[in-house]
This record gives sequence, C-alpha cells and structure tokens, in this order.
Amino acid sequence: MSTTTPIALTDFSRDEYGIHQVSPDSLLNYGRALLIIAGADGEVAPEEMRWLLHHQRKFGVPPEIIAQYETYDFRHADLAEVFRTVRVDHDTWQGARHLLYHALQMASADGVLHDAERAKVIEAAHQLGLTDDITHGLIALVELERSATALRQSLLGLPRPTAP
Repeated sequence: MSTTTPIALTDFSRDEYGIHQVSPDSLLNYGRALLIIAGADGEVAPEEMRWLLHHQRKFGVPPEIIAQYETYDFRHADLAEVFRTVRVDHDTWQGARHLLYHALQMASADGVLHDAERAKVIEAAHQLGLTDDITHGLIALVELERSATALRQSLLGLPRPTAP
C-alpha cells in the first residue's frame, strides 16, 4: 500500500490527539514501529498484538492496513527507518513521544511493565532521540493511568479486563 491520499480518523483520534487524517503509509508504519519495539525480545506476545489491533481500530485504521501487522517481519526492521516516514496533520505532534507512550501501553498490555520490557522501551527511546526525563515521565504516566483505571473500576464495581 503506497498511497498519499489521507485517511480520515475517528473522533477518538481527533479528541485525544488532535489528529484528523493521516496517509495510509504513515498509519501502517506507526503500527510497524510499535511491533518493532514490542518485538525487540524476538516476539510479540498475544496480549501485545491484541492491544495493537484494538488501538488501531480506535483510531480508525482500515482493516486492510491492520491485516498487514500479523505478517510483518519486525525482527529484521530498523525502528528509526520505519518511523522516519510517519507524518500526521498536527503541526506540533511529538511523534517519538507518542510512539513511546503507545509502546509502553502495548508492552504492559498484560497489566505489568516487566523489567525486560522497560529496558527495551528505554532502548527504543534512545534510538528515537528522547531524553531520559521524558522517557521516565512517560513510563510514570502509563503506570499512573493503569492505576487510575484500576481505582475507577474498583470504586464503580466494574470488571477488570486484562487486555482489550
């Protein structure tokens, strides 16, 4: 898929991230970049793949793009090269920060950010040029959000799903 005709994204994308439309190549490569980070240990766990598919659907990524993630060879891909092509229609978008934030969510899709996962996310952050303060701030944010979700679910008597 190599086209530049932008794809309109969902209300979620607009409301949460200020992104209205993105090229198919950028959508595909954003997901690929997430797979490269999540698969840095040689595999993408089923919970991580479920998180990615759910995340992409929330943004309005078309099924024909999502289908390509299952067969993508992330083991031999270069993160910086893949991510270099990702562009959105938001002038102040901080792409590396967004990618790391989503990679952290994906890596902790089973409810825990394990030490090995934390290490590979930090390594990816360095490859993307993020400073340690931003990286550790994003780690803390994802952990805080997970705790806040658990608190809300507990107070409201809601079931606690383990993954989307």
